[in-house]
Amino acid sequence: MSFLPAVLLPGAASLGVMGGGQLGRMFVHAAQALGYRTVVLDPDADSPAGLVAHQHIRADYLDSAALSELAAQCGAITTEFENVPAQALAQLAQSRVVAPAGAAVAICQDRADEKAHFKASGVACAPYAEIASAADLASVDEALLPGILKTARMGYDGKGQMRVRTRAELAAAWDELNKVRCVLEQMLPLALELSVISARNAQGEIVQFPVQQNLHIDGILAVTQVPAPAVSAELAAEALASAARIAASMNYVGVLCVEFFVLQDGRLIVNEMAPRPHNSGHYTMNACDVSQFELQVRAMAGLPLRQPRLHSPTVMLNLLGDLWFDAQGNERTPVWDQVLALPGTHLHLYGKASARPGRKMGHLNITAATVADAEATARAAAALLGLPTQW
Repeated sequence: MSFLPAVLLPGAASLGVMGGGQLGRMFVHAAQALGYRTVVLDPDADSPAGLVAHQHIRADYLDSAALSELAAQCGAITTEFENVPAQALAQLAQSRVVAPAGAAVAICQDRADEKAHFKASGVACAPYAEIASAADLASVDEALLPGILKTARMGYDGKGQMRVRTRAELAAAWDELNKVRCVLEQMLPLALELSVISARNAQGEIVQFPVQQNLHIDGILAVTQVPAPAVSAELAAEALASAARIAASMNYVGVLCVEFFVLQDGRLIVNEMAPRPHNSGHYTMNACDVSQFELQVRAMAGLPLRQPRLHSPTVMLNLLGDLWFDAQGNERTPVWDQVLALPGTHLHLYGKASARPGRKMGHLNITAATVADAEATARAAAALLGLPTQW
């Protein structure tokens, strides 16, 4: 069952979110700024979103009573991560608007289904094969090697994937991944990584942010630059159109991030998608007249979608827990005072109880009047924090 959302006016409705991480926290802030009451369902007592919401339902995502309470409290419900159980979304959808819908989230939860959806949408992806059995493993086309073996489900930020060069390495990697269902992707010569964030409503209207150029280190996003410095107008238009087709073919409602590779020969290849706001879109909080999180609120509440405007060139630096430790492993506080003395710096920390290496603790947005000024300030901030400055 699905519902076309009635307009839920600010100040007169409650909005719910499944998941209590930083994306949920920033959604809650955006919803509250518009006057909505907010409810978070998450099992963690210290969840970043739960700490700032009007109400925190502390329960497992499959707790039927908790789901019923969330539905009773809220006019519409979204999710902040793609691995929320499909059964939970199905229960909520029996009585409330769920945006994005469970069917769309389910596609994003499974890499094989995701790639099949890309192909059905007419958007090219890397050559791949699904491996679910020893027979699948034995019949893998040699042309897919070297490749990247990825678990079909639950992988993110470089987790659940291994590079393989030979059949022997492929067999060993599949064994190390406990022989779960996987996708083997051919490794392609990459030049750039891009992403596109779109917001689409139940009437099929879509708005999009500018193409974002991304740098990943060890599988985790490190830097986003907008405008994308190495992307032509033609390539940007192709990425925007491809992302729109992918969203429309799922009848998607909400904010969707589609990630792309640009190959060394100039071809655009879709990589993966996330049914939610995305790390690469955090710059929108300071460099645009409407953020990805406000558009998430607008889409689920039935409010008008407004084409976002980039008013400042920007760089986003991801802040991982490594920054909270010195070279000897002793805890420290990063030099935020020195960073915030730089012009156009905007610090966003997520309120997590403790830092650990690799954990996303916050991000730093840098805005400026020119691309050169934004990049120069971003490199100065990165140097102060001990982050890479060559990008």
